[in-house]
This record gives sequence, C-alpha cells and structure tokens, in this order.
Amino acid sequence: MSNKSAAKRIQIVSLKMVRESSILYNVRKISSPKEAAGLGQRFLEDIDREQVIVCCLDNKNAPISINVVSMGTLNASLIHPREIFKTAILSNSASIILFHNHPSGQTQASTEDINITKRIKEAGVLMGIELIDHIIIGSEGRFLSLKEEGLL
Repeated sequence: MSNKSAAKRIQIVSLKMVRESSILYNVRKISSPKEAAGLGQRFLEDIDREQVIVCCLDNKNAPISINVVSMGTLNASLIHPREIFKTAILSNSASIILFHNHPSGQTQASTEDINITKRIKEAGVLMGIELIDHIIIGSEGRFLSLKEEGLL
C-alpha cells in the first residue's frame, strides 16, 4: 500500500466589487441617527419582507457603499457578521451602519436584533471597523436607533 496521495488543485482567485448602480444622497456626512435613517428608509421603508443592508462609511462618516446583506421572510432575516464585513472590507470602510426593516411597520427591537447587534459590534472591534449604529426601519417614517436606545 502506498502513502502517496493525489495532488489537490488550489484555485487562484481575485476579489472585486462590482458597482451595480448609484444614488444621489444630499447628506455628505452622517452625523445623527435621523440622517442615517433617512438613507435606510430610501431602501427599506415599503419592503414586504425583512431585508438587511449595510452602509459602509469612510473615516469622516460619509457613505461610500451600500449592500443588501440578506433578504428574509415576512418576519425574519438570517445574517452573519462575515457577510456584513465582507462588503466593509472590500469598500475600505472605517465604520458601518446596519439597517433592517420590520414589514409589520413596528420598530421595537427583538431579542434577536439586540443579540446580533452585539455580535456584529464585537466582530467589528476585532477587525477595526466600528459599528456606529443599527437602525430598524418601520412604516410612516418611524425608525429605532439601537444606539440611541442604549442597546448598542
């Protein structure tokens, strides 16, 4: 019996971000949860299922990219820190703001919302990419900033 094993092929890859489109945003620098929520509402306010988006910011808190991280169901969306920080790393982000909607229109944070926020914040500390806020978008202009609520 021979100890030789067949060689394994290793793929050589490169990573690239692909710009799908762009939007004009009047606020050059996000300095409050209300300004951030205005951006999140443009994407999430009237969506019929839960979605999670990450907004990547430069070192002056100016938005540089937005990515849909997860599309869920009527009342749930699965997210993992690795999916959130993938975009942040490729965008050379200094920090991020996480947004998700509640199709019910209510903005109350669930236990799951709070727990994943803490997990993402901890991962960001390790990577040097700060989670500035996690904002839940409801209906009729309502939003909840986990930072303002002391839950971040």
